[in-house]
Amino acid sequence: MRCWTAWYCLLGALLLGSCARQPAADRVFLNGKVVTVDGDFRIAQAVATKGDRIVAVGSNQEVQALAGSGAEQIDLAGRMMLPGLIDSHVHALGSAMYEFDHEVPEMGSIADVLAYVQDRSTRLGPDKWVYVSQVFITRLKDQRYPTRAELDAVAPANPVVFRTGPDTSLNTMALRMSGIDRNFQAPAGEPCRVEKDPQGEPTGILRQCARFIRMVSSEREATDADRIARLKLLFEDYNSVGITGVGEGNTDRLQLDLLRSMKDDGELNVRVFSYLAVSGLDPIEDIEQTFREAAQDPLHRKDNMLWLRGIKVFLDGGMLTGSAYMRSPWGVSPIYSITDPAYRGMRYIEPAKLERIMRAAAENELQLTAHAVGDGAVETFVDAAVSLARQGVDIRAARPSLSHANFMGEDIVAKMAEYGVVANMQPNWLQLDGATLMKHFGPERTRWFQPFRALFDQKVMVGGGSDHMQRIGSLRSVNQYNPFLGMWTTIARTPRWMDTAFHPQQAITRQEAIRLYTINNAYLTFSEAERGSIEPGKLADLIVVDRDLLECPLEDLPHTQVLNTYLGGVSVYTRTDATPR
Repeated sequence: MRCWTAWYCLLGALLLGSCARQPAADRVFLNGKVVTVDGDFRIAQAVATKGDRIVAVGSNQEVQALAGSGAEQIDLAGRMMLPGLIDSHVHALGSAMYEFDHEVPEMGSIADVLAYVQDRSTRLGPDKWVYVSQVFITRLKDQRYPTRAELDAVAPANPVVFRTGPDTSLNTMALRMSGIDRNFQAPAGEPCRVEKDPQGEPTGILRQCARFIRMVSSEREATDADRIARLKLLFEDYNSVGITGVGEGNTDRLQLDLLRSMKDDGELNVRVFSYLAVSGLDPIEDIEQTFREAAQDPLHRKDNMLWLRGIKVFLDGGMLTGSAYMRSPWGVSPIYSITDPAYRGMRYIEPAKLERIMRAAAENELQLTAHAVGDGAVETFVDAAVSLARQGVDIRAARPSLSHANFMGEDIVAKMAEYGVVANMQPNWLQLDGATLMKHFGPERTRWFQPFRALFDQKVMVGGGSDHMQRIGSLRSVNQYNPFLGMWTTIARTPRWMDTAFHPQQAITRQEAIRLYTINNAYLTFSEAERGSIEPGKLADLIVVDRDLLECPLEDLPHTQVLNTYLGGVSVYTRTDATPR
């Protein structure tokens, strides 16, 4: 016992210094397994907080000694405490409103899609637009787009848009009302690919052409009060799975104003690192002016609750849709409706322009993140960073970030490590889409799909996120935002519909999986000095879970339940029922 106590005292000294110098705590957590996620991944027994900060981490005896008069004492009863979890990539504002008008059923097949389209056309009446959003073809049992003829058959009197990522499938009426026929041409320099049949007629499949679809929403209009109410519901659900911080992946000015209002009214239950949406198709002079204006926005000043620090551009299309920009051709595919054997996907920003965008972001202390899915797009982004670094730009300090970065290569990972390019990645895509990708690309081309092991080994800073886009509910959402499922996926690498692991040599450890959603994501958002680990002086963002993530059977890890969530020392969630979130 004496050795055990001495060990905790040593831990406390390492983490805190002398207890005599610490302020009196107003809350102490005792008898736990505290996963600090510090540099050595130390495990402690107790934590003391005062106000919104952690003041002590160590043994029960050390921490108890700091309890002030009337301090709240919480017995963890052996349960595990972790830093508050961070999701590096969400679209909270759009997700919150996804079912504002009506509940949208899950769709697992083309039959489900067509039944929904038919039901909506009946409910809305003739000529009203029917819109199906983010039902990914890789996740349908049929593994293909609904055809123009199928959409015509179930909704002949309605224009129909089936959107999946940046790509869409339209019926005849939607094509006609949008003026898209065999003679349609996008303006020079604007990426938009209209797939055509052998006779030269549009098949209905459009890639990166959404701006040319003349859709009018058929859903009821929301007020700002509606949007804030829905956001509050979503943030409460984030808290219920331990999320205390997010990277908001593509924010416009209206959304920023809503978040600003919630912050001012004390209604934010998660810390938001915001990426302002910028179109890479705009003239470079306009983009540079936007960056200068963003740098002058009061929200650009560092704030632990809401910080406008990032810029988001789209560099290529989608892995889930068939338009990610690849080093080698996709190959003819009935899954993705690809008929051109030379087709490599779509890149939206040319390298020279991307380099100017990255430079301007760095000059205005804005972190550039680019949606880059295919290895061709990822290479383009990394090469821009390398070029700027060789010109004297401090790229490592700018932390340019790849959003998604699903397909890589050994050479790309090496450059990321050397020049400090970071990545926020979505493990749920491996779990949900791995089987389809293996079917299409085969084992050789998927060898560098989400190579977490290689990234950790090369010391590339990579964080875990969800790309949450629709629905409230961590397991019912499109792109599930349950972080424990994400952790499990990076360790097990076993997609649904597959009986074997997906390139298991790229699996990581449980400690590394926890780092993905804590200190690594804090680094990605320039916040590693403030959060991401349980250390004195940091924000008291803490969660308590119902099982030991380091020791429980691996198959149990994704079923982890959060019992308590604290944001800056304030309780924002307490589990009161046994309903899985």
